[in-house]
Amino acid sequence: MTFKTADLCDDFSGDLQIVSPVFQSFGGKKRFSGVIQTVKIFEDNVLVRDLLSQKVNGDVLVVDGGGSLRCALLGDLLAELGCTNGWSGVIVYGCIRDSADINKMPIGVRAIQTHPLKSIKKGWGDKNISVTFAGTTFNPGDHLYADEDGIILSTKPLV
Repeated sequence: MTFKTADLCDDFSGDLQIVSPVFQSFGGKKRFSGVIQTVKIFEDNVLVRDLLSQKVNGDVLVVDGGGSLRCALLGDLLAELGCTNGWSGVIVYGCIRDSADINKMPIGVRAIQTHPLKSIKKGWGDKNISVTFAGTTFNPGDHLYADEDGIILSTKPLV
C-alpha cells in the first residue's frame, strides 16, 4: 500500500484527526495502516499480549499506557507475535524495549520512548474502548495511517 500522510491531509483535511507528534518511530515498517483495535492499561501489558495473539489482517493496535515512562509495554517477543499474527503496527502511548530487535521486524511501531524494565502482569485494563491521548481520540474500527511525517486517523478507509 502506497500513501503519504501529507497527501492524505491535503485530500481529506476536514475528515481527519491528526495525532500530535510525540512519538518516536521503531520497527522495520516506517509506513503502515490498518483498522484500529485498542487497549487501555497502566504499566501492565497482559492485554497487549492478548490482542497481539489474535490473527488479524493488517490491524493496528493502539495502546493507551497512560504515557508512563516507568516500564515498557511492548518488547521483541510481543512485537514478533504481532508480526506472526498479521498486525501491521502498534502505537504505544508509553515505552517499548528491545528496540534494536524490533527495528529488524516487519512491523511499524510508534512509542514515546524506550525503557529496559518490563511491565507487571496482572491483566488489568480494558479492550476495544475509545482512548484519548496525543490530542486525538482513537476509536476501535477507525482507520490509522502512519508514515515518516506523522499519524492520522479517519472514520473510513482512504486508500
